[in-house]
Amino acid sequence: MSSEPKPLPFIYQFAAGAVAGVSEILVMYPLDVVKTRVQIQGRVAVAGRDHYTGMVDCFRKIIANEGASRLYRGIGAPILMEAPKRATKFAANDEWGKVYRNLFNAPKMTQGLSILTGATAGATEAFVVVPFELVKIRLQDPAQAAKYSGLLDCVTKIIRTEGPLTLYQGLESTIWRHVLWNAGYFGCIFQSRIQNSPVVAGGVRKYGWAVPSLGLVMREEGFGALYKGFLPKVLRLGPGGGILLVVFTGMMDFFRGMRGEA
Repeated sequence: MSSEPKPLPFIYQFAAGAVAGVSEILVMYPLDVVKTRVQIQGRVAVAGRDHYTGMVDCFRKIIANEGASRLYRGIGAPILMEAPKRATKFAANDEWGKVYRNLFNAPKMTQGLSILTGATAGATEAFVVVPFELVKIRLQDPAQAAKYSGLLDCVTKIIRTEGPLTLYQGLESTIWRHVLWNAGYFGCIFQSRIQNSPVVAGGVRKYGWAVPSLGLVMREEGFGALYKGFLPKVLRLGPGGGILLVVFTGMMDFFRGMRGEA
């Protein structure tokens, strides 16, 4: 029976993960645009804006009314996010593993420590992810996108007009998502709303903390509103996960061959 391949150094895992992540983004990004558009629209149509009845209707109206290139609006943010995101994920997981092994006097990682380490690394990663996702969502939203000429202009104007801490709107829900992911993702589906919500009279944002925002969305739009964008998200997770796995595995095999370890 052949033995497990020897783990490659971190830099190769990071590079393979980054290439896989960017490949997935390039192929699946239009579904993310559709998901965001469906999530952030209200129940009632707004005059002068397209209102979408579902995923296919959203695709059709974006292409017909705004052009196919709009499906890639804001893609620079997630692409730029891939490198720091991957670096933070791997580095945080490694460092938190050392912390917990020392804390619990564990000679090696266990199932429980792996879960705890992954959850903590996810929370750490959220601090890197949030600003990029906020910019991406602002550029995807037709009501907001007209304010910005591009990614750098969006970042500059947000910092200048709303303050640097605005880049961390939605941090709480993003932490929940990255820590709990499968169990918590659909409960935190309103993240787009928090990151895209304007300041109303009195300087208070409509969507602030995670749990109160859940209740507000349910009261105003019903429980089903928490699952807006569910279909395009599921469609992206399936093929997107396949792309990530195939490209990552292929890159790791390429690096092993390059190092003479194949």
